[in-house]
Amino acid sequence: MQVDGFRDRRDAGRRLADALAGREPAAAPAVIVGLARGGVPVAYEVAVRLGAPLDVLVVRKLGAPGQPELALGALAPDGVRVLNADLVRQLGVTPPALDALAAQEARELERRARRYRSDRPPLDPAGRTAVLVDDGLATGASMRAAVAWARRRGAARVVVAVPVAARQAVAQLAQEADDVVAVAVPPWFDAVGAWYTDFSQTSDAEVVELLDLARARPLGG
Repeated sequence: MQVDGFRDRRDAGRRLADALAGREPAAAPAVIVGLARGGVPVAYEVAVRLGAPLDVLVVRKLGAPGQPELALGALAPDGVRVLNADLVRQLGVTPPALDALAAQEARELERRARRYRSDRPPLDPAGRTAVLVDDGLATGASMRAAVAWARRRGAARVVVAVPVAARQAVAQLAQEADDVVAVAVPPWFDAVGAWYTDFSQTSDAEVVELLDLARARPLGG
């Protein structure tokens, strides 16, 4: 699909919701799960349009030692760890070093999850369609962990939904999720932020505010 770009994450969410509308089987009610932090404003708009409940999922990338922007893999709740085995081997990252990285990120994952949910339990995707939403896919490492988490939780169907994605990430996730929906899959891909006029960082406070708004809204539209 030809897309010029998005004003901000809320605009991207509304356009993603249009792409998703009518695709989900009525027999499997959906739960919309936004990847924190940037995926939550996108997911909020999807949840409003589909009349579905919204939840947040904290996923933490495992950055390579000395190259934190290079993802060795990612962590999700329930002990989910997804690795790029080829990259781990190529960089010579040892199991103890990997475990140390994972332990550090697991602590941050737990801290953020408590901040966003307080004492509220996560929504249970078991037997439902889990629509996993982020603001875009570059390598897809975080989303792969999210898909593994949804599978472990017993989701009946797992749908990856993003405004923009790299072709390689879509091809990888198409092998792991039941469906991958992207508003734009450009022939070239630089960075997710290049597709947004406003790609300012989503704050913890905004995540909490949107989750509260979603819980206060009647379901079904």
